[in-house]
Amino acid sequence: MGQHPPLRRAERGADRAVGWKQSLTASAVAAKVGPKRMQRKLTVILSADIVGYSGLMERDEAGTLARLKENRKSLFDPRVAAHGGRIFKIMGDGVLVEFPSAAAAVTCALDIQAAMGTAEAHRSDAERLRYRIGINLGDVIVDGEDIYGDGVNIAARLQGLASVGGVAVSRSVSDQVSGKLDATFEDLGLHTVKNIDAPVHVFAARASAAAPAQQQAAEKRPAISICVLPFANMSGDQEQEFFSDGITEDIITDLSKVSALWVAARNTAFTFKGKPVNIPQAARQLNVTHVLEGSVRKAGGRVRITAQLIDAGGGHVWAERWDRDFNDIFALQDEISEAVVKALKLKLLPEEKQAIERRDTKNAEAYELFLLARQFDRTGSERMKPIIVRICRKVVELDPGFARGWALMAMTLSEMLQRSVPGYTFEEAEAAAARAVSIDSEIAEGHVAVAEVKIRTGQNFLEGKALIDKALALDPSCYDAHVLAGYIYIGLEQWHDCIRHFEIACSLDDDAYRPAGMVAQAYEAIRDEERLQASAQRSLVRCEKLLRVEPDHSGALGFLISALCDLGQRERAREVAKRVDLFDPDNMRLRYNAACGLAKLGGADVETAIDLLEPMVGKINFGWVNWMDLDNSLDPIRDHPRFKAFRAALRAQLPGGEPRSD
Repeated sequence: MGQHPPLRRAERGADRAVGWKQSLTASAVAAKVGPKRMQRKLTVILSADIVGYSGLMERDEAGTLARLKENRKSLFDPRVAAHGGRIFKIMGDGVLVEFPSAAAAVTCALDIQAAMGTAEAHRSDAERLRYRIGINLGDVIVDGEDIYGDGVNIAARLQGLASVGGVAVSRSVSDQVSGKLDATFEDLGLHTVKNIDAPVHVFAARASAAAPAQQQAAEKRPAISICVLPFANMSGDQEQEFFSDGITEDIITDLSKVSALWVAARNTAFTFKGKPVNIPQAARQLNVTHVLEGSVRKAGGRVRITAQLIDAGGGHVWAERWDRDFNDIFALQDEISEAVVKALKLKLLPEEKQAIERRDTKNAEAYELFLLARQFDRTGSERMKPIIVRICRKVVELDPGFARGWALMAMTLSEMLQRSVPGYTFEEAEAAAARAVSIDSEIAEGHVAVAEVKIRTGQNFLEGKALIDKALALDPSCYDAHVLAGYIYIGLEQWHDCIRHFEIACSLDDDAYRPAGMVAQAYEAIRDEERLQASAQRSLVRCEKLLRVEPDHSGALGFLISALCDLGQRERAREVAKRVDLFDPDNMRLRYNAACGLAKLGGADVETAIDLLEPMVGKINFGWVNWMDLDNSLDPIRDHPRFKAFRAALRAQLPGGEPRSD
């Protein structure tokens, strides 16, 4: 992460936040004591601000102000007026606009972003003026010429979730304009946002010509749609939760193979896990025509599954109960998926039926153990990693043809090797990854595993990118693929692609700390100071949540230190860094991540950072040394004499003396 003044930046952000609150407070007070009458109404709000505005101002305050003023005069304001919008509040680089319709707001936003791309094309990425835009249709309070309330707040939160140069809209806006504009709307799932009780369903709006190739080629969303809610575990044993979750995920996967049916993604469906669900309300929130819910009871050698299909109005369409021998679990899953398709009166094509019935294992014991290992993996616990490997070894012993078992083992081995856990080799990880792909080249996890090992051992980014592209073509919602894609694009210094993949990974797993921490590094690379602050805060929250459960979690500790440094909490960062040698002194990944955080603080902290790095000599591989040459987190200390000596010592430990092969 590059050099920046974290304290000044934090203070500036606080000043802007105070100004915003004062504006709202003043409006509220005036409404109580003045003659103007407040009223509520449903309206469309557009919120826009300039990406990395603070950094632009620091580098050239007068020039940035002049450019922004000219941009508003010649580009932004005329397009707002042309589409019937009314600017009701300006806050530095931020603008709030009211529109008469959702269609007008979205059309205007896409017009602005297209014009900005042309107007700023001659400038470097770091110097361009670029907007993020959020649009919401909601209830607001009108106070004279001012507007405020949740409808405005949600628009502002959507703006923060938009990509650089992008437009993010709420479900209410997407529903209003979908199919009516020459635009596509990518479902980004449910997001929990600050000061809003209910999760916000977010969509990325793009002009059709600007949509990704895979979206342009995609067919329209089918008329029939469904969300499979997490099946309840009725086994009387909390430890069987992994099994009910696994059954749910596999039903989602099976139904996703039916071309006439749209299926809500797993991450969206699992936001309802463990919560009382009002089916009609959930259906409206997700914009689906049907919801499938059920339960799983596993006892001894038998399994009982109940399922019921409910329409958006709350009416029961179909229900069934199965009580089978556990060894019949695969045939049972086929029956459930096919029964749902039949109840929805959809046609199941022969190739779709074949795809549903195609299983990567027929061994019930291996399948159950794999679900257990996958659940352990999703907890993020480092303590469970050796157990996951042992379980996966048993899985592939029971069924040597179980590709997902090999893939999970390869990914876990690679991660442990990065922490210098003894007793494992990259050769074993590489063999497991290759085995997964040789067994089944149509599962995303196999290609991710191969790419992971290649990146860890040799930093072949272009080859890794090709593998990840294939994985995402097979499964666009593959969390591991998006995380690894983010790392690959750091290596290629393609920061906006890096940000896109890490942000998607963050949305796919609300607890994932690693993409949350890494995307902060990417925002720093493009000098987007405001987004850096927001992402660092998100990383902090996620790391602290994990550390409350597992205080010695080295991954979370390392990213916590970086987040604290980004947020200007220097003393706390130093206190946490002291735990490195106390908790896990031989963990090279922890030493490295802590050093990357402290390196940006300057002064005596640089010496501490290099103290943490020096024991890595002779203990890390070719790929990691190569990564150090690319990692912008270390840029602040590259010219330090001690770091240069450390780098030379690393170089000397490698065959041929240099990590690069090109």
